[in-house]
Parts: sequence; C-alpha cells; structure tokens
Amino acid sequence: MARHIACMTFDFDAMSGLVARGMLTPTAISRGEFGVVGVRRILTLLKKYEVPATFYVPGVVIGTYPHVCEEIVAAGHEIGHHGWTHVPPAKLKADEEKGLVRGIEAIKRLTGIEPRGYRSPSWDLSQMTVELLLRHGFLYDSSMMGNDHSPYRVRLGDRIEVDEPVVFGRETKLVEIPISWSLDDFVHFEYLKTETAVTSGLMNANGVLENWTKDFEYMTRTTERGVLTYTCHPYVIGRGHRMMMFERLLLDLMERNALFRKVEDVAREYITSLHEFK
Repeated sequence: MARHIACMTFDFDAMSGLVARGMLTPTAISRGEFGVVGVRRILTLLKKYEVPATFYVPGVVIGTYPHVCEEIVAAGHEIGHHGWTHVPPAKLKADEEKGLVRGIEAIKRLTGIEPRGYRSPSWDLSQMTVELLLRHGFLYDSSMMGNDHSPYRVRLGDRIEVDEPVVFGRETKLVEIPISWSLDDFVHFEYLKTETAVTSGLMNANGVLENWTKDFEYMTRTTERGVLTYTCHPYVIGRGHRMMMFERLLLDLMERNALFRKVEDVAREYITSLHEFK
C-alpha cells in the first residue's frame, strides 16, 4: 500500500544564525526578531489544517524567547535540538561542541523530556558529532543528504583523504532523515550580504512552490513508500506572499494524499519497518 509522508520542519533560529555570522548590528538583530511573527503565523496555519510539525531550536533562542517556544510545545509540535548557538559543529573545537549538553538541558526544561532529534546548524557536522549524538541517546539526525526519499542509518568513522578512495565507516543505530538545500526556503528567498559574500535570494514564490510540489510528485511516481522533508525558517517563510505559497503547498500535498508527520515519528516508523522504505 502506497504511503508517502511529508515532514514540515522549521528552524526557529531567530537572530542566532545572523549572530553566528558576525552580524550584530540593530538591523540584523531586528531581522531575526521577525522570526517571532513568523512562528505565530506558522502555528496558526498548521492548526488550521491540523498538520503536525517539527521545530529545531537553538538553546540560545529558547533562552531568548521562552514563551514563544512554549507556544510551539503547547500546539503539540516536536522540539528538536539545533545546537546551543547557531555556529555549525564543523567550526567548533571539540570542547566547544560539548555545548550540545546545554541545548539538551534547555529543551528538557522547556518540554520536560530530552530531545530525540538533532539538526546541525547550517547542516555541517563535525567528525565527532555523530559519536556525541549516539552518546547522548539521540534517535535521529536530519542534517545530511545521502538520499532524498528514504531514511538511512548514519555511518561513523568514514576515512576521507584528498588523494585516496573514500573508506566508509560502520553503520550506527542513528537514523538519518535526509534533507536538501533545494527544499530549504532560505537559499531561495533570503537576501544575505556578509563581508565575503552575497546571496541574492528573493526568488518568485510560485517557482519554488512548483519545485517543491514536483519533488513530492516524483516521489509518489517512483516509490511505494517514502518521506520528503521540507525545511523553513520562520523569519523567511513568515513573509506574506511566502505564507500564501506555503499554504498552497500544504493544500497541494493534501491533494496528493500526503501524510504529515513529525520527524521523530518517521524515525521510529523507519526502525520498525526498515524493509518498506527500501
């Protein structure tokens, strides 16, 4: 029996992603503040269509906006770990990455339970991230791109050298719920200027909607069972025309009989139904 799942996920970074890039001026901070407006618009829309979702929140954002995060929890959505700050693990020293524990503690204070899911800030794991996630009892990660429609087991101990073939490490019990930059709103919509680069963004929302819908349609044509993960940022998707686009996405997926699930639920289902995702 065909079963196609859509995971609607939101990285509630507020200003933390901009701060991690060294953008500390009042305008940059206000740009992140709009995430609060976006979260509340998103919660209203998800409630309207009874769509469960997963929000990944850095610990510093939980500390900055505890009441907004409580609204997410009260609405029944999953809270996943998104770092303590928004600095990607690949740029942290080993002792700094242990800040993972601070993020766990912040989420436990917020929800009463430890998070089971992790998403790396900027989707860039370090060589030791997987080992830390396993040590702290995480069920899944959602930061990598080795598949598009099927979860898989995360490896540990890959040996990567510039002038030698890759030697893959062993599979672990950590489940990967894969993502893609093409299904991320930030790269399509957000104008970002730093000292070293400019990302233009600001694409037409209708074109992005078509791409996102077609990816789901392709999954239904080529698999009997699959999951597609969409990633949005409240301060990006929360703008008016993009919210209208996002609502049309939900409606289009419903017309294609999409099942909406929290990411943790998908990871658990994968573990109990491994052969059906192949």
